[in-house]
Amino acid sequence: MDKYTKIFCIFATNYNKFCMKPEKQTLPMVAADEWLQPVEDEINRRYAMYVNRLEDIKKSSGSLVDYANGYRYFGWQRDELMKGWWFREWLPEAKDVYIFGDFNHWQRTELRLQRSRDGVWSIFLPDAMYAERLTDGSLYKMHVHGENGWRDRIPAYAKRVVQDEESKNYTAQFVIDRPYDWKHDDFRAPKVGELLIYEAHVGMAQEKEGVGTYVEFRDEVLPRIKKAGYNAVQLMAIAEHPYYGSFGYHVSSFFAPSSRFGTADELRSLIDRAHELGIAVIMDLVHAHYVKNFDEGINELDGSKHHYSKEGGAGYQQYWDSMIFDYGKREVEHFLLSNVKYWLDEYHFDGYRFDGVTSMLYHHHGYVEFDCRERFFDEGVNRDAIVYLALANTLIHELREDAITIAEDVSGMPGTCVKAEDGGMGFDYRLGMAIPDYWIKLLKEQKDEDWNIWEIWSVMTNRLPSVRTVAYAESHDQALVGDKTIAFRLMDKEMYFAMDRASENLVIDRGMALHKLIRLMTITTGGEAYLNFMGNEFGHPEWIDFPRAGNEWSYKHARRQWSLSENGFLRYSQLGEFDRAMVEMVKEYGVMGDGYPYNHMMDEHNKTMVYSHRGLVFVLNWHPTASIPDYELCVPWAGKYEVLFSSDEKRFGGHDRADVAGEHFTTTHKREDGSEYYTINIYNTSRTGIVLRLSE
Repeated sequence: MDKYTKIFCIFATNYNKFCMKPEKQTLPMVAADEWLQPVEDEINRRYAMYVNRLEDIKKSSGSLVDYANGYRYFGWQRDELMKGWWFREWLPEAKDVYIFGDFNHWQRTELRLQRSRDGVWSIFLPDAMYAERLTDGSLYKMHVHGENGWRDRIPAYAKRVVQDEESKNYTAQFVIDRPYDWKHDDFRAPKVGELLIYEAHVGMAQEKEGVGTYVEFRDEVLPRIKKAGYNAVQLMAIAEHPYYGSFGYHVSSFFAPSSRFGTADELRSLIDRAHELGIAVIMDLVHAHYVKNFDEGINELDGSKHHYSKEGGAGYQQYWDSMIFDYGKREVEHFLLSNVKYWLDEYHFDGYRFDGVTSMLYHHHGYVEFDCRERFFDEGVNRDAIVYLALANTLIHELREDAITIAEDVSGMPGTCVKAEDGGMGFDYRLGMAIPDYWIKLLKEQKDEDWNIWEIWSVMTNRLPSVRTVAYAESHDQALVGDKTIAFRLMDKEMYFAMDRASENLVIDRGMALHKLIRLMTITTGGEAYLNFMGNEFGHPEWIDFPRAGNEWSYKHARRQWSLSENGFLRYSQLGEFDRAMVEMVKEYGVMGDGYPYNHMMDEHNKTMVYSHRGLVFVLNWHPTASIPDYELCVPWAGKYEVLFSSDEKRFGGHDRADVAGEHFTTTHKREDGSEYYTINIYNTSRTGIVLRLSE
């Protein structure tokens, strides 16, 4: 073989290597969903942004976990070697910065900070001069000179902020961090298919007219959550916020637990006690926006209009009258990721429900119709926010493998619950926000005799298998003043005088029956996790209205009346008893971890649906009047069936129309093709949910 022939053979053998483009690697997210193939390039672009940013972080800091340590550098930091305290704040556009407080008799321009090249201002206060003055509980602020003038400001990394009772002004408070004696560090959060969330607000969780505390919640509310059967509590309004009525969604200090509820250690004690009771604690985390206030918040903290936000309309959420983070700015990313790590590290939260994710994901904040694929992949999408959320989820799960993350996204952005390394954002769950919207729409617009059971089934089960969903019939959103809870929509003013166990009232009977059916349907078909807002499980009659000028600053509707369900005289306790039985059932049989329910039968004429889950058969009769003796229904297995429970039982406020102790034996039938199917006969009572199990 001459040399030219040899060269040709080598070239031919290695043609693909030398001349052809390497085969493009398809991300698992795209490979699993052919609907995404036309937008693969955009998904790859987002993924590349995430990978590149993660690599840059690892090169500069060693790891993502080490990168997110801003709370260990900024603010007040102890220096044992030099014997004193450093104070640092990132204020790149500031012209001059001072620290002042009660430790220097509030002299604004006495203690001047020095600026570094990266825009970090700092000062060191030695023990020799300040040990007796800068003490635990000292009050302080920054005096910042910027483009917006001289202003007294609260630092972004302040760990405690308190309000003066007379002036109502907020001031940062110096705290000396001491190790907390955690007693239940071995706690692990519930697995997929086991998560039952009790959404709660510490301040309004008390029956008194006033603001509840961390201690009161720990001692009085956590035992109620345990008794109700829930294994997670989702706490709202933890980060400091100046306006109580904002429900905690206009955050001013991201590293300070709200002082109106108590101290940091009292919050830690609440979380430790929850873990002792087997309850995970999920924080309602607000990274979608921040309060625009100057006096309390971080808006224009360095004097510029582009500090934590972009300048102009791009930095303002007009629908919420608040400011938007600039997720593409490295220092803002560092601030937010440090905040994510801070609450997990310092307070042992078990995860987060990320609020306002839709607003984060889109420059239009989701105020469009998501009527085509392009809406998720066009210029309206905020790629920087997607990268930030992917980094946040990566960080959370590196810190805590069992941590829980939930996205409040109404748009259905593809990839929300896909792992970041597979091309997604890495959330464990998304809120099934279409479910409560649907129930409210039905209750507002149609009589229940006109409800379409196929439509109900479709809405409850309309989700991709890969998108784990937190199902819920209602949350705090539906309880706010101006809206109505499901119980109030069903029973309205009748609740005020006809909830006595001895009373007979058709409105109450209907309302309680549908209240139970809606919840049973939602928890058994709507998702892989379930959420309930405190008090709604027993049909709390009052709306939520925080103290404000319009109600003369009253706390009458900013509380939960637990006694209604606990005094034994009212029918609220029967709704609560049903909720406990329902929750116990889904836990015992692993219903939510079973994937989609299997539909066996839909009888539109009698408004009856039959479906199965994990060895259980559910028969839901939505008809207002059709109670049918000897009703034949299809079941998946041959044998003897017994009633696990019925929503019509007397203990649940029903009428005991069916014998729950009865036994139901299958009849075998043959189809034309020779295959067999099975039926049983029951008394199918109206507005009733029956759960059957195959007897051993």
